Amino acid sequence: MSIVHYQLSIILYFCGMETHTYKLLLNKEPEGGYTVRVPSLPGCVTCGDNVEEAIEHAKEAIELFLECLIEDGEPIPDDQNTLEYSITVTA
Repeated sequence: MSIVHYQLSIILYFCGMETHTYKLLLNKEPEGGYTVRVPSLPGCVTCGDNVEEAIEHAKEAIELFLECLIEDGEPIPDDQNTLEYSITVTA
């Protein structure tokens, strides 16, 4: 299984033009397509038939997720200050 990392900036027009940055993890599925997770938004998961569609679906899912957080008065997390590092280990 391969994992592709993307970073996506979302501009929230409904929240005073705030920009939030999120890392996306795209997992290529054996049966085809990609599953997308947004690590800083637990439970925010979507999919797409190809990378472009998966990213577009992720943007929509993030916007809806954030809209719910705003409606509930919850803080909006993002990855703007998150460092990312990959490590390879032998098992």
